Amino acid sequence: MNPFPSTEKKETRAGFGDGLLELGKQNQDVVALSADLSGSLKMDAFIGVFPDRFIQVGIAEANMISIAAGLTIGGKIPFTGTFANFSTGRVYDQIRQSVAYSNKNVKICASHAGLTLGEDGATHQILEDIGMMRMLPNMTVIVPCDYNQTRAATLAIADYFGPVYLRFGRPKVPNFTPPDQPFEIGKAQKLVDGEDVTIIATGHMVWQALEAREILLEKGIRAEVINIHTIKPFDEEAVLNSVKKTGCVVTAEEHQRNGGLGDAVAQLLCRYYPAPVEMVAVNDSFGESGKPEELMVKYGLDSAHIIDAALKVGSRHS
Repeated sequence: MNPFPSTEKKETRAGFGDGLLELGKQNQDVVALSADLSGSLKMDAFIGVFPDRFIQVGIAEANMISIAAGLTIGGKIPFTGTFANFSTGRVYDQIRQSVAYSNKNVKICASHAGLTLGEDGATHQILEDIGMMRMLPNMTVIVPCDYNQTRAATLAIADYFGPVYLRFGRPKVPNFTPPDQPFEIGKAQKLVDGEDVTIIATGHMVWQALEAREILLEKGIRAEVINIHTIKPFDEEAVLNSVKKTGCVVTAEEHQRNGGLGDAVAQLLCRYYPAPVEMVAVNDSFGESGKPEELMVKYGLDSAHIIDAALKVGSRHS
């Protein structure tokens, strides 16, 4: 039986919006900026209560990042909001030069990431953003798994000094983590104990990993499931402790195979504990327009593909 039964589905972007409103009430230095997509990022509640602490930049993402960097000099804590593609790919130079290089306290909050953006198609479905952000010095990269964790992460990053990339999504997904959970940046969550294979997942793929674990258990395979909500700084100790026990690992992410969570795990194991690794991720491909759930299956990002990867990596280990 799944130890995390889900009674509802909620959007992770709504977790960001609710967290931002709560932050606004707690900390008067928190300000919000949007590049013409405040409604899509569920920022309207914050705007309604704190209109003087919101800047609508319009379709000018580079300006948004530059303004945010400037606001930090006066002690503000800016939260920028737009789609993940526009939050990173369109403004990488501004993030590198004005935020990461000078270690500005900007929170880059990015919705509609990955294939689950759906019908908007490949031009909007960025699948390389985690890699882009984790390669930047000083940048913290967080990918929460559900509504509750996104809300908790939004609250946590306000108290964390330095640049943060917070990545979340568009669709409703199972909301299974506790509403009062503490969110510790850089600390992995072991969701289920196991001895036969480690499954390390992030974002929307964490629920898929839990579903895969149940089917694997029916096959006599006890998988350990770890939620890596913080890609950087990376919890090396948690990963190594698990893989030393199970001897093999599957990674799962809504991202390109290159540059993301799988790469982080593989690099770690190469240095300290070589072990078989299988990666469930998009294999060097752009996405396409379609229903999110159908795209996830087509591009191999579902529980069935995690099961196949676990069986494959297990055979390599044995």
